[in-house]
Amino acid sequence: MCNDYRSHVDVPTLADFFDSVNLKLLYPDGIPNLEPRDDIRITDRAPIVRAATDAPGAVELVQRRWSWPGPGGKPVYNFRSEGRDFTRGRCLIVADGFYEFTAHSDPKSKRKHKWLFTLAGERWFGIAGLWRVDPEAGEAFTMLTCEPGPDIAPYHSRQAAVLTRENWTRWLDPAVPAGELIRPLEAGSLAVEQVH
Repeated sequence: MCNDYRSHVDVPTLADFFDSVNLKLLYPDGIPNLEPRDDIRITDRAPIVRAATDAPGAVELVQRRWSWPGPGGKPVYNFRSEGRDFTRGRCLIVADGFYEFTAHSDPKSKRKHKWLFTLAGERWFGIAGLWRVDPEAGEAFTMLTCEPGPDIAPYHSRQAAVLTRENWTRWLDPAVPAGELIRPLEAGSLAVEQVH
């Protein structure tokens, strides 16, 4: 499943979007330096947006660790969404692409093929996530997954829960049922290119 994604999204782009939907974007840790990153991997710190705890009608941008230690110490970086409501801890993972890996066409190769998925017609998107406070890792987030849509199915049996633009702010409202928002994307929603 998705264990590597990309984000070249800057703070002004995020602020402009949330301003356009009448939500103030706050920076509780100060305005972060969101440098363009081609690879964000498990345990890296990365930007998420979540509902502001002390300011109704506002959201906050923070950078947190991707994954928390699960039972036995294995990192929880993906989490199945089916049958769950997620009434607390929702966040939006800021991305402009994510990767999947498949077996190399040359059976002698030790490398896998790497495929980049982007949202057709959009510069960036949000992935449904959850954040929590872990006794060991501190505040951390995980990426939600769902059944694969037709664009992902040839590459993987699951997909990152990419949210359509109209559902970004709805996802941050725990009163909106998760099942209304998280679903596979329609065919042609994701563009794919081979990275290596």
